[in-house]
Amino acid sequence: MEKYIEVNKAAWEEAFDNRDPSWGADITERIQKEDYPFFEKEMVDILRNTDTEGKTIGQFCCNNGRELLSLVKSGKASKGIGFDIAENQVAFANEMAKALGLPCIFESVNIYDIDERYEKEFDIVIITIGTLCWFDDLDRFFEIVARCMKPGAVILLNEQHPCTNMLAAEGDAEYDPEHKTECHFSYFEHEWTVNEGMYYMTLKKYRSKTFTDFTHPMAEIVSGMCNNGIVVTGLQEFDYDISGGLFSIDHCGFPLSMILQGKKL
Repeated sequence: MEKYIEVNKAAWEEAFDNRDPSWGADITERIQKEDYPFFEKEMVDILRNTDTEGKTIGQFCCNNGRELLSLVKSGKASKGIGFDIAENQVAFANEMAKALGLPCIFESVNIYDIDERYEKEFDIVIITIGTLCWFDDLDRFFEIVARCMKPGAVILLNEQHPCTNMLAAEGDAEYDPEHKTECHFSYFEHEWTVNEGMYYMTLKKYRSKTFTDFTHPMAEIVSGMCNNGIVVTGLQEFDYDISGGLFSIDHCGFPLSMILQGKKL
């Protein structure tokens, strides 16, 4: 396992161990009562028009499992398989699947190490916010994803827009509250390391183990898919934030999130 991935694993497990009690507390109730909870409206529209009934769905970097559980229940899928590097999050997700009685299993694994057991397994793959940045090589990442997809399988990617990597967030030294959409960083690849925890999960700041993530321009995302036999079939871009850190510039005309669709040849 690459050193940065090994360290990220420890940092994520530390964050989950220190999670706020509210984090994940609403999963079972919302999934039982709502259709497609934990997805943005535009993503729900696409999912409703995707043939998920009786299908096998995979999610790469599934976090606490809530999105995959939501889709399997609402979309009447036959099976869901989620992968995440953090063992404690995967254990939590498996507990939620059992509590909900849903046919989902979650496995703790480095995505780069997913083996041939899952070759041509999935009819549908979902990738959600905060996934791509944890991999240094998107061509390698999508090679694994594509290998796990059946011919004709579809992929739905709802992520932060690459242009947001140029912005300074509140708390950054470069951040200017009077010029929130000013670009401070290169659009192209850049490695980031932080020891400030995972606030959205813990709701507190703490001196954490090191998180290392990577900036990827749109070209790397699209090329990573195309180089591995996934044809891009749709792209939508939105001026609202789904990362949790840029809500203050929602609807200011800056691209903040996107949905990228593809199909395996």
